[in-house]
Amino acid sequence: MTMPPGLRRFALAAHLTLSVGWIGAVAAYMALDLATATSQDAQTLRAAYLGMELIVRNVIVPLALASLLTGLVMALGTKWGLFRHYWVLISLLLTIVATVVLLVEAQTISYFADVAADPTTSGAELRALGSTLAHSVGGTVVLLVILVLNVYKPQGMTRHGWRNQHKQRRKQREQRTALVP
Repeated sequence: MTMPPGLRRFALAAHLTLSVGWIGAVAAYMALDLATATSQDAQTLRAAYLGMELIVRNVIVPLALASLLTGLVMALGTKWGLFRHYWVLISLLLTIVATVVLLVEAQTISYFADVAADPTTSGAELRALGSTLAHSVGGTVVLLVILVLNVYKPQGMTRHGWRNQHKQRRKQREQRTALVP
C-alpha cells in the first residue's frame, strides 16, 4: 500500500527534518562531550554534563524515536517497502541499534549529570567521570551511514523483494493475457 502523493511528501519532509535534526543535536552534544574530554575546569565540566543530559533527554531521544517511527511510516507507505530492499532493511536495523545504544547511554549521561548537579562534587570527582566521546563519534558515524544509504539507495533486493516482484510481474502478465481475445 502506498500513500497518496501529498501525504507521502509530508511524511518525507517530517522524516527528513527529524533525521537531520537528530544528526544536528548529536553535533551539539558532541561539542559539550568534547569539553568533558578536554577541560580541567570544574565549572565547565559541571555545565557540560548538565547540558549533555538536557540535550539527550529533551532533544536527541525524542528525535531518535520520531525518526525511527517516521522511517517505518515511509518504508511501509512507499514503493520501497520495509523488507524489499537491503538498504531499507540495513537503515532500519542501524536506526534501531543506534536508538537502543542511545537509550542505554542516556542512563550513563543522566548519572553524570546527577553527579555534576551535586554542589558538593569536587573538580577532581568531575574530571574522573570522563566522557562519552567514543559513543558520540560512533553514533555520528552510524547516523551518517544511514543518511548515505537513504540518499544513494544502493541496488539490491532481498529474497522477499524478489519474490514479491516476481509475483507482481506474473500477475500483470496473466491480466494482460486474459484481456487478449
